[in-house]
Amino acid sequence: MRLPAKATHAQTRQHNHRLVLRTVYDFGPISRAEVARNTGLTRTTVSDVVGDLLGDGMVEEVGRGPSSGGKAPILLSLVGDARQVVGLDLGEETFSGALVNLRGEVRRVVELPVDGRNGDDALALVFRLVEELLADSTAAPLGIGVGTPGLVDTRTGTIRWAVNLDWQNLPLGGLLTERFGLPAYVANDSQAAALAEYTFGSDGRRRSNLVTIKVGRGIGAGLVLNGSLFQGDGFGAGEIGHVAVVDDGAACRCGRFGCLETVASSRAIAARAGVLARELGTPLADAATKRDLTIDDVVRGFAAGDEAARTAALEAARLLGRAIAGVIGVLNIERIVLDGPVTAFGEEWLATVADEARRRALTLLSGATEIEFGRPSRNVVVLGASALLITRELGLSLAR
Repeated sequence: MRLPAKATHAQTRQHNHRLVLRTVYDFGPISRAEVARNTGLTRTTVSDVVGDLLGDGMVEEVGRGPSSGGKAPILLSLVGDARQVVGLDLGEETFSGALVNLRGEVRRVVELPVDGRNGDDALALVFRLVEELLADSTAAPLGIGVGTPGLVDTRTGTIRWAVNLDWQNLPLGGLLTERFGLPAYVANDSQAAALAEYTFGSDGRRRSNLVTIKVGRGIGAGLVLNGSLFQGDGFGAGEIGHVAVVDDGAACRCGRFGCLETVASSRAIAARAGVLARELGTPLADAATKRDLTIDDVVRGFAAGDEAARTAALEAARLLGRAIAGVIGVLNIERIVLDGPVTAFGEEWLATVADEARRRALTLLSGATEIEFGRPSRNVVVLGASALLITRELGLSLAR
């Protein structure tokens, strides 16, 4: 077995820079002496690294701390807007992107409708989205983080298969780097949502294990196990949307029949509500005879008591609950978060999902499981993808 080689000077230097930067990020405002004590680095090394970081505009001096008898120390703090990340969410009917600073704060949002594009046309729309965001950036771009549907090899940035966008073996990360000259990291959108929930959505209750289920055009689960994103041996962990739940059900775009996506995704709910509205003659019938209903139509109908909207939404909730029961049985994770457009249905819909999951899973396990809506943000995937890039490029963990 070959032993690891000794770290080069450049590797040691990069490690020290990341260590100091993360210490300032986590504990700032902080003095140079405190950085040295926290990191175990010599004061000379810390002084040299801080000089570089000041020169790069990554940290700033923000006044003096309390004196312990001598001269009051100068305090250091991270400059949140020193760099900006281009974060993308390619998982819905609209491709959305944002400029995100090093504190995870969204500075600019751009949305472009997909309008049925797939293949090369959808890729061109991704390029256009990045171009518009970079044109509006107010700080040096750090890189591009992408959350996309499908099976994604995060090591290479390759989308192995994205059914709804007709992408197969698409080296999206490499294409973005080649076109824009920036590092790019690509992850499954449900996995990015899980990372965002773990990083930003804990409300002081962060646990080492988390499942985030994103229900939109597609359905997928992101898994955080022992504080790390779990992707599975083939990067497909959490692909519950393509598990068949209905015998002899509708055809799915993956080539199979009766997949969870065909009955519980936002598109499936809207289509089912349209059929029921026409059959039952509910208030949604007029719109359903003129055009395809949207999930927003169904949400409004649900709130107004429309029978078709309520039936379609609650049927989907029960089927999703059955799938979650399997997740509970396999993983025994006590916090499950739901994200995506379906969260607009509110607490009654959530209660239906939770009741069905608990009814179909072992009581000893399901009774300890919390099923809840995620953080109220349309940018959850964008934030997760941005957090991934910031961690990979700078070694910062945005978890607070």
